[in-house]
Amino acid sequence: MLYLASKSPRRRQLLEQIGAAFRVVDVDVPERRAASESPEAYVRRVARDKARAGLQTVDAEDAWVLGSDTEVVLGDEVFGKPQDAAQACAMLRKLAGATHRVISSVWLLGAAAFEREATCVSEVRLARMSEDDIAAYVGTGESFGKAGGYAIQGRAAAFVEHLSGSYSAVMGLPLHETAMLLREAGLWAPGDA
Repeated sequence: MLYLASKSPRRRQLLEQIGAAFRVVDVDVPERRAASESPEAYVRRVARDKARAGLQTVDAEDAWVLGSDTEVVLGDEVFGKPQDAAQACAMLRKLAGATHRVISSVWLLGAAAFEREATCVSEVRLARMSEDDIAAYVGTGESFGKAGGYAIQGRAAAFVEHLSGSYSAVMGLPLHETAMLLREAGLWAPGDA
């Protein structure tokens, strides 16, 4: 049985989109970057920690657990989820008019110490945004619970000038990479429903 170790409704929707059968297990994993940790190493570690926490929660020999993390990175600065409107506005001020990376890592853990990982790095350029644009967007509530304070699948799409990489990874789960991991473990095939 496949379990998704995530509280994210977007990850659930994305996994459903490819026809994967799964259950959800909620995990609480600290998301704090170590001082010497690169942004990519940080995202990979948090995704692995989520999968490991999920595997410890599930009491079944045939359990497979998928863990994922996605972060917005500008330079060396990692933008997590904003805690309030002021923080969301500050994030969007920095990101507007700039190209940033979105790093999304996914880990699959399971039987016989199976551990596989895939990381997808996408580049997104947001258009310049006025203070009014930023305030109006943050006022929609979409900023909350989203790395970098924006949802590419929502109203923020109007500000995305360029995307190079994976749309689903920017949403929170790189579907191509996830499907390949699931296929390798025998948990998914293109015709599954």
